[in-house]
Amino acid sequence: MKITVAGEKKEVAEGLSVSGLIELENVETPQYVTVSVNEEFVDAENFDTHTLNEGDEVEFLYFMGGGR
Repeated sequence: MKITVAGEKKEVAEGLSVSGLIELENVETPQYVTVSVNEEFVDAENFDTHTLNEGDEVEFLYFMGGGR
């Protein structure tokens, strides 16, 4: 099936979960990533069970602190 990851079209297996995509994409520091699917955030505790569908748009977001 085809999905879009960070603006790039990708072919992935049917039934792929968010955690499976994180692994497939070799996401650095997956424990700190926030994921949105079709502009809706997926709770980290649902990464294993949230299955992606044809045409989904996925974004990986990192929130970083900093400053003084």
